[in-house]
Amino acid sequence: MTAEILVDGAWVKDHRDDPSVVFLDVRSGSDYWKGHLPAARPFDASLLSHYDTSPAGLALLASQYATLFSLLGLGGEEHVVVYEDKSDSRAARAAWLLEYLGHESVSMLDGGLRALPDVPLTQAAVPHAPRPFVARPRSQAVAGADEIRSRLGQSTFRVLDTRRPAEYYGEEKRALHGGAIPGAIHRNYADNIGEDGRFRSPAELRAAYEALGLRPDDEIVAYCGGGARAAHSYYALKLAGFKSPRNYTGSWGEWGNRDDLPFEVPARPALA
Repeated sequence: MTAEILVDGAWVKDHRDDPSVVFLDVRSGSDYWKGHLPAARPFDASLLSHYDTSPAGLALLASQYATLFSLLGLGGEEHVVVYEDKSDSRAARAAWLLEYLGHESVSMLDGGLRALPDVPLTQAAVPHAPRPFVARPRSQAVAGADEIRSRLGQSTFRVLDTRRPAEYYGEEKRALHGGAIPGAIHRNYADNIGEDGRFRSPAELRAAYEALGLRPDDEIVAYCGGGARAAHSYYALKLAGFKSPRNYTGSWGEWGNRDDLPFEVPARPALA
C-alpha cells in the first residue's frame, strides 16, 4: 500500500471533506444507522466467510468482494479509510481485503470513532454510484492451507496463532478439530490493542513479537478462526517492522475442519 497503515483523528478532521477520500464504516449495519461519520459508506466486513484457500476458493473471494467494492463506489484510485469503534479486527479485515485485491491506498482510523469524540455523527446516507473495481490479488499478502502444510518446520517460515488462549489450547472447540497448527506460536490479537483503543506502539509490538522468537526477516503467517483477527496481527507485524507477514484467511475454519491437515493440542503451561 502507498498510504500509511494508520491515520489519526486529526488527519480525519483535515480530510473529511476531501473528495479523493472515501470512509468505510465497517461496523454492523445497526451500528452504522445509529450514527456514522458524514458521507461514510457502510461495509460490514464480517458478513461473508471464505474458508477455502484453494485457487478456486480464493478466486471466489476475489470475485465476490470485487463486486461489493464496485457497489460501494470504489474504483481503486481513491484513498479508503476504514473505521469501527476502535482499532479492532473488523477494520483490519476490511483493510486487508482491499489491500489483497490490489487497492493501492488504504488506511485504518487508529482508535476508531473513539479518536473523534467531538465530531458529530449522522444517520443520513449520501448516495454514491457504483464503479468498476478490478481485483488484482496480491499473492504475497495471503497464504493457503496446502502451502502452509508443505512448509511446516522450515526455519524461516513461522505460523502465528492469534486466537484466544482457550481456542489455541483446544479448550474452546469451534471446528471439527480443536487445537492449533503444529508449531504455531501464540499471541492473542487483542494484545495488539492498547487501553485507548489504538494499536500499541511499533516498539511495543516489536518487543512482544521478538520475545516470542520471531525475527523481522521471518516469513510469518497469521491465522485465527476466519481471517479477521489474523488480519489485525498482519498489520501489527507490519507496524512493528516485520517484512513479510501474510494472512491465512481460511484459518481454523478451514484447517480445523479438514481431516487431511495435521494439528496438535498444545499443553497449557502450569500456573506458577
